[in-house]
Amino acid sequence: MQLNGLPFPGREREQAMLAQTVADLGRGRSSVVTLIGRPGYGQSRLLNLAARLAEDQGFRVLRAKATPGERDVRYGVVGQLLAPMDGLTDGSMKALTGQGPESRLPGLTELLRTARERPTLLVVDDVEWLDPASLRWFGALIRRLPDALIVLLVSGTGRLRPGACPLSTAPQQVITLECELAPLAPRDVAATVALICGHPGDNAFISAALEASAGNPEVLSEALRRFTKHGYAPVAGRVPELTTITEAVGGEHAVRVLGGLSDTAVALVRALAVCGDLLDLSLLFTLAGPRAASEPGLPEVLQESGLATASGTGLRLSRPEARSWILAEMPGDERAELHARAAELAYRAAVADEDIARLLLAARPVDEPWVIPVLRRTCAAALRAGRTGQAIACLSRALEEPLDPVPRAQLGIELAAIEVLAAPEAAGRRLAEIIRTGDGGPGRIRVRAADLGLSRGDDKALRRAIVDVLPSTDGEERGALAGLFWLTECDGQDDTDLVPDGIPPLPDDPTCPVQAAARAWRLALRGTDLPTARALAHRVFTLDGGAGALILPRLTAARTLLLTDDLDEAEIRLDILHTDLRRRHARAAAAQALAVRGELNLRRGRLDMAERDVAAAERSLPRSLWHRYTVPYLLAVRILIALENGDLGQAGVLAAASAPAESREGASWGYLLFARALVAVKDDRLPEAAELFRATGRWQLGRGRSNPALMPWRSMAARVHDALGDHEEARRLADEELALARLWGAANTLGWAQLGAGRVAREGRVERLREAVATLRGTPARLAYAGALLELATAELDTGNPDAAAPLVGDLFTFVIAHRPSSRLVAKVRELSERTGPSAVRGRVPHPAWATLTEPEQRTASLVGLGHGNREIAETLSVSRRTVELRLSGAYRKLGIGGRAELIALLRAAQGGGIDVA
Repeated sequence: MQLNGLPFPGREREQAMLAQTVADLGRGRSSVVTLIGRPGYGQSRLLNLAARLAEDQGFRVLRAKATPGERDVRYGVVGQLLAPMDGLTDGSMKALTGQGPESRLPGLTELLRTARERPTLLVVDDVEWLDPASLRWFGALIRRLPDALIVLLVSGTGRLRPGACPLSTAPQQVITLECELAPLAPRDVAATVALICGHPGDNAFISAALEASAGNPEVLSEALRRFTKHGYAPVAGRVPELTTITEAVGGEHAVRVLGGLSDTAVALVRALAVCGDLLDLSLLFTLAGPRAASEPGLPEVLQESGLATASGTGLRLSRPEARSWILAEMPGDERAELHARAAELAYRAAVADEDIARLLLAARPVDEPWVIPVLRRTCAAALRAGRTGQAIACLSRALEEPLDPVPRAQLGIELAAIEVLAAPEAAGRRLAEIIRTGDGGPGRIRVRAADLGLSRGDDKALRRAIVDVLPSTDGEERGALAGLFWLTECDGQDDTDLVPDGIPPLPDDPTCPVQAAARAWRLALRGTDLPTARALAHRVFTLDGGAGALILPRLTAARTLLLTDDLDEAEIRLDILHTDLRRRHARAAAAQALAVRGELNLRRGRLDMAERDVAAAERSLPRSLWHRYTVPYLLAVRILIALENGDLGQAGVLAAASAPAESREGASWGYLLFARALVAVKDDRLPEAAELFRATGRWQLGRGRSNPALMPWRSMAARVHDALGDHEEARRLADEELALARLWGAANTLGWAQLGAGRVAREGRVERLREAVATLRGTPARLAYAGALLELATAELDTGNPDAAAPLVGDLFTFVIAHRPSSRLVAKVRELSERTGPSAVRGRVPHPAWATLTEPEQRTASLVGLGHGNREIAETLSVSRRTVELRLSGAYRKLGIGGRAELIALLRAAQGGGIDVA
């Protein structure tokens, strides 16, 4: 394929010159032509063109190619050149083949004699690799050219700068031409694209092709050929594919060029590939080896080969994407050694940690004290930036260094905490191995490994590992490992027949914080002896509650405090725990702590905070990476929040989400059953809801979990049975929950049970509901309290007692203003306010903190409640819009609400009840 009769876009001038040179040969004019350019700039292609032109005109063409491998072969290139020629004497043949006595300039006389009769084109490629004997031979030939019809056409790479070629000097009668090839210009690239792709490329494609190939004709042409084989068109949308292909071609090209360099030059290129952008030239020479600094012109050689370019006082690779290709040519052990030496030099040069770590990742073990700290710091920075893979790679590489058992195990624990973000099963196996191989030394390595894994929910393999090593432990380690075993014992019973031999039973009054957490949790699950459960939960934090303490005991103790109504302390402990876990990069455990805090805020009626917690939990650990035993708990909390927000669609989607089959074996499956039952109730699928509540009960009771503080499945099931007409079963379930709640003794649990009993009571319903309201009034469970107020106010109105309902509705308005309730709750409060009448709540303060607002803040907030925008408010009050924004910001903060929409909804609800907020 040709363009304007010329097959090589961008080299039209050179082709015309060569055509003229061949034509001049036919007119009896000898000449020496030298083509110089970087590798891939088309020297060989142009020589082939000239050779074809000469052959077409009947001239004799003799060709040779110098190579680095034959640089020490005497007359190696001359032998290639003259091998096809007839008329060589026996002496010349033997001299050229090295089989006889050396002849002076073998074959030269025969060549000159025959060339007087037949014009001859001598083509020699890569003359920079001529052996010394051939170089002298060609020098003699050039001096004799006036007596023959010969054109000597030679080429070389950039190492032959114009005027520096030893074959470029000829007698005055001989034409001498030197041509330095340049990179392709944009128009040349465009022509090449059109030539190879079959039609023109758009401007963006042309620009990308030029940049990716750096104007190298060989790289560009090969990349475009591969590009078209895929059926791609030269358009902007295919630039990513072009770039990928060109990078591969460029890498292959760099490797070929590398094969033509000296060993010292190759060593320097490899040093550049490893860390040329990090070290100055003197350190690069040190890395390349002792001969690099002494070899003259080495940087220039690399630049002229096209492999390197100047960068400040040093060098850098011309094609950074060729690093992997260059290094792939090295044996693995040499490559690892080069990276190790580069890392040491980079550390001495105070290079950034991340760059040193990059070198260490490909290096052999260095066994220097600075290695582990550098990798740890880089790991921490990678985690902050969200680069989990890099963080894991850093700690994995750190484990390749020679380490004592305890530091090795500590590193393994750190790595396992991060691996849950990418390879959770590998993290579990790593921790199980640490448990089995740990030596019980300082830091309780085995205990910490078990604690980290169990806090994620991975209990089967780790509990087996604990059982395996427990007989060989003693003292505090034995007590802690036994406590961790009991913390994850799934039945929650003391049936020792189900416990493996060698597991010591839990003492009634443990002093070990892990065993204290286990005993407190088991008491809480059974719903017995609240004071002891509370005291043991406090003991966990008293004995081992600081930063760096074990995770699972603290998390379990905080969950126990949720059930004992100590929500303030539980919140503080969860906050401290979460901060500690973030510092330790224990993402799975941190996600668990956030989910538990979400449940706590849900119990308190703080739906916005509960939503933030579960969202943060999934940011800390995406749901797909949660352990199959713990993901049902997260789903359950999210479903309950969606239901309280009135988002039945989201709740339905979450309830229908599939959970791994193994989830049924875990400790949180019951929570998901309960949440699904509530969704069925909201969807009016009452028979299905009843069956789900029964399944919840079977699951809970089968594991010894009788405490209604965990989840009030009995009272919720009672409401369903009551709606279905099974009043006897409804009463039985409600009475059972009430009895268990009294046994446990937590006010929140008792109040909820009383509420459940009141809802299904056939007689004395109002009195039962009043009892529930009285019990819940002083508890932190504000959502349950609001529900009790709703039920009681409704019951009072149903019995024709609006005066008794009015203060209850007023309390509900206070709750509505003080919290961020769901739209469902606001709608119910409005409905009740319409039934009680405006006078019932007139004059009430809409929010306990309303009085803390300044008068300007109250006036501004009131205008928002009336539906005015900031500009209207500013005009009404004769202030700037910025002043309005500042006043509203202060009001939002003092009222504890999130913004304008909430303020409008809450104040309008209050105004609908007759509250004068202005």
